[in-house]
Amino acid sequence: MANAQKIDQPVHTVRLEPVGVEFEVENGETVLNAAFRQGIALPHGCKEGQCSACKCVLLDGEVDLLKYSTFALNDMEKDSGHILLCRTIAYSDMEVELLNYDEEVLAKSIAVKTYTGRITKIEKLTHDIRGIEIELGSPIKFWAGQYVDITVTTKDGETITRSFSMANTPRETQELSFIIKKYPQGKFSGELDSGGIQVGAAVTVVGPYGTCFRRENREGPLVLVGAGSGMSPVWSILNDHLLSGETRPVYFFYGARTSEDLFHLDRIDDLVARHPEVTFIPVLSHAAEDSGWTGERGFVHESVDAKLKELALDGNGDVYACGPPPMIDALQPVLFMNGFESERIFFDKFTTSSGGGTPGH
Repeated sequence: MANAQKIDQPVHTVRLEPVGVEFEVENGETVLNAAFRQGIALPHGCKEGQCSACKCVLLDGEVDLLKYSTFALNDMEKDSGHILLCRTIAYSDMEVELLNYDEEVLAKSIAVKTYTGRITKIEKLTHDIRGIEIELGSPIKFWAGQYVDITVTTKDGETITRSFSMANTPRETQELSFIIKKYPQGKFSGELDSGGIQVGAAVTVVGPYGTCFRRENREGPLVLVGAGSGMSPVWSILNDHLLSGETRPVYFFYGARTSEDLFHLDRIDDLVARHPEVTFIPVLSHAAEDSGWTGERGFVHESVDAKLKELALDGNGDVYACGPPPMIDALQPVLFMNGFESERIFFDKFTTSSGGGTPGH
C-alpha cells in the first residue's frame, strides 16, 4: 500500500467502487479534500483521522497516510488494506472500495468552496450558549443540517478555526446564523466573551460539510433530538422541513440541565402555534424539585424512548440527532430497540476539540 514507489506526478485519478465515480486528486492533497473540492460528498466525520467515518479499502494504487488515530484505523485493518480517506495522499492512480456510502448523499453533493465574510451579530442566549451571525460576500449553497469551518483572527493575532452547523435554512444563502456552546477551554467561544472576537471581525468560511442533512419526501414522522448547541442544525432542519410544505408529524426533543438552559422558547411557541403538527418536548436533567418545572425530567434519550414506545412507530420515521457524544451514544441503542434501521437515523456528534464527530461545536 504505502510508499513503495512515490511517483512524482501532479494529478492522479481516484476511482470509487462500487459506485463507479472517478475524480482527480492533486499532489499533496488528501483524497477526501479532493472529493470535497469537486463536489463529491464521501462519508466523513472529523476530517482529522480520528473517527473512522471515511474508512474504506484500497484495491489498487500507491498511497501514504498522514498521522491518524489507531482508534480510527487499527494496525490489523491497515495491514489488510484499509485506509482513511481524510489522511490518504495518492502517489499513483488508485481504486478504493467504499464501505459506507449513501447514494442520496452522493447525488446531492455540493462542492466545498471558500467564502469571505464578517461577523454581524454576537448574542448571549444562555450562560453558556452564544448565537452569532455572519454575512458572506457571496452566496453559499448547503443542505439543512450541514456545517462549515470558520476561521477568524483574534484582536491579539491568534488564528482560530472551528466547525459550526448553520442554524438558518438553505434559503438564506448569505446571512448565516450559528448556535455555539461555550466550553471552559473553548478558544473560539472564550474569545467571543472576552472581546477577542468582535462584531465586524473578518472571517473565512469553508464548506459545506456533513451528511446529517434533511432528506426529502420520506414516510413517517420526523424525530428531532438536540442538546446544547445541537439546537443549531436541528433548528435548520426543522424550519427547512416546514418550508418544504411536507406534512409529517414532528417530535422535537431538546435536552438541557435546567430551565435556565432553554432558549428560543418564544420562537418555538410561535412555530408550534403556526404548525400544530409539531410537538416540542424539552427535557431537563437537573431541574430542582422546587423549581416549578412541570415538563419532562431525566435525560433526553429516556424521553425519546418513552415517546417512541407510546407512538409504536416501529422504525417508521426519520431521526436527526445532534449534540454531545454521551447523548448520541445513549440514544443509538434506544432507536435500534424501537425498530429504527440505520438508514433512517442521522447523527451529528459534536466534540469540544479535534476528535471524532464534528469538532468545535
